[in-house]
Amino acid sequence: MKFFTTGEVAKILDLPGARVRSFVRAGFLAPSRGRRKQLEFTFQDLLLLKTAKGLLSSRVPAKNVLRMLSSLKRQLPDDRHLATIKIYADGRRVVAWDGRARWQPDSGQFVFNFEAHDIAQKLNISRPAPKSSKQKLTAEYWFSLALELETSSEEDAKRAYRQALELDPKMADAHLNLGRLYHDSKEWEKAEAHYRFAAEYAAHDPTPYFNLGVLMEDLKSFPKAIRAYTQAIRNDPSFADAHCNLGLLFEAMGNKAKAIAHLRAARKIYLGR
Repeated sequence: MKFFTTGEVAKILDLPGARVRSFVRAGFLAPSRGRRKQLEFTFQDLLLLKTAKGLLSSRVPAKNVLRMLSSLKRQLPDDRHLATIKIYADGRRVVAWDGRARWQPDSGQFVFNFEAHDIAQKLNISRPAPKSSKQKLTAEYWFSLALELETSSEEDAKRAYRQALELDPKMADAHLNLGRLYHDSKEWEKAEAHYRFAAEYAAHDPTPYFNLGVLMEDLKSFPKAIRAYTQAIRNDPSFADAHCNLGLLFEAMGNKAKAIAHLRAARKIYLGR
């Protein structure tokens, strides 16, 4: 089998060597070591790194690429390599495609194969619908439509999520996704409110607390971010992304002991050992 050094990989893919090594440290890529302990990458590793570069070129933040690919690795069977999955940026989200189904690696939510924008126009979603016509459609329908609309119109997606919540105010996933859209558009108070509703209605789900932690980091409210990440880990001790973010946060705050503990926990979970 042909192996490639870090320098060769960096040259072939036109990626900084530091970026290649960061993907290795994150744990979703595990190249072998040569006699001199140098990293040795396979052709499949090259394909995976090429995908990562494509996402970065699509302006997906590096931290998000690391988180999504790490999440995707946990979603695949042990005998399935990440390089066998097509991963691409589709509008404002990242989508994974295995030849049979499409889903979002960060949430695990499946992407439906219908033209949401056309349906939205037929439903005239941009205008308030009469109350009687809204009631003919279920909250689940509006939620599925909102997922598709995220690729074409963020505002229409928000409206669809709100329609879902009118029909089912306790739909935690709708609160979570609507909060994320508000988060992306820097509507901080609305984002926090919906994240907290999601946490209330899905008390054992770590994701609302994780998203809340990211939001609090963005707002430089680090103690609140620590509390949110900690709760996410309480809900799911194997939530590697929460360990990773919490470790990086402790590192930035100068708490090296806690930083090392959480970063080691994240790496152990990512690598499965």
